[in-house]
Amino acid sequence: MKALVLNALGRGFDFEDVDIAAPIGREVLVDVQASGLCHTDLLFATHNFVPTPAVLGHEVAGIVAAAGPDVAQLRIGDHVVGSLAQSCGACARCLSGRSFQCSHPESTLRRSTDAPRLSRDGVGLFQGFGLGGFAEKALIHENQLAAVPKELPFAQAALLGCGVVTGAGAVLNTANVRAGDTVVIFGAGGVGLNAVSGARIAGAARIIVIDIQAKRLDEARRFGATEVIDSTKTKPVEAVRDLLPGGADHVFDFVGLKAVAEQGLAMLGVGGGLYLVGVARPDVEIAVNVASAIGGQQRVQGVNFGSTNFKRDIPMYAQLYLQGRMNLDDLVSRRISLRDVNDGYAALKGGALTRVVVTSF
Repeated sequence: MKALVLNALGRGFDFEDVDIAAPIGREVLVDVQASGLCHTDLLFATHNFVPTPAVLGHEVAGIVAAAGPDVAQLRIGDHVVGSLAQSCGACARCLSGRSFQCSHPESTLRRSTDAPRLSRDGVGLFQGFGLGGFAEKALIHENQLAAVPKELPFAQAALLGCGVVTGAGAVLNTANVRAGDTVVIFGAGGVGLNAVSGARIAGAARIIVIDIQAKRLDEARRFGATEVIDSTKTKPVEAVRDLLPGGADHVFDFVGLKAVAEQGLAMLGVGGGLYLVGVARPDVEIAVNVASAIGGQQRVQGVNFGSTNFKRDIPMYAQLYLQGRMNLDDLVSRRISLRDVNDGYAALKGGALTRVVVTSF
């Protein structure tokens, strides 16, 4: 089959022929119909997080083509969305609904004594997040797949696997935003816009979005922002304090820069929380004044995968979309072919596009 292979860091993806094994155990073979371009895969392609050669791509939607003998949750023909959270389904955290904190994520992978799922000329390839969605087919453990309604378009479905659940989940699951709360969101990219959707669904009284691009701020208004701030034209902390004299209940950082996170801290009201979601570089650090944190009863929390129980949340967001209550259509800015992923990532750097999705393989 055709797949994109990361052969070396910083050199982009190569369009190549690779081999994929037949499913065993609880593995499911998925005919990939859509695969989103997420910043995390680009980060992995440029920094030393995963071994090479590798097949990345973790926003995956497709159709079940075959199943291993022990698969119990899915059937051939089902439409599915992949989850980058690898969960065993049996540990205490999984059983308490915290599959995103699974104690044994390795149980979703093949053992070292098994033949690799992906190979090239007889040599195994690393499969990013156990998904490897930058390919015509993907071999995935059933514990990383959620079934979705067949009327859900594949491009929109793919984004449910990461961008949607991370953004909306940070608001609804991690922060537990309630009706009447005030929310500030740094970054109106694909994930940040889903946080806007989540805040609107939660009933937040004020949803303030900060970005450096006017087009993204216009998009934020369309998704439900009550106010927007262009941080190239005004000081964001002062602007937020003018709108919310008592400070914000929740601030979400989808940018991942030191200055942005520290501005977020300065915006918090008493009892407020700063949620760190975006990663610009792996070496970013922030300073927290202990006395201010104690006096203001404030918290700083890292957010992984929107604290998502994906077997519950992905079908829920799919239904919200089909009911017209969640905007996924405007997230899909461009559809491309698999061989054009490098160009797709280059286009995303300009900031004019919200999300690019591979729909031709």
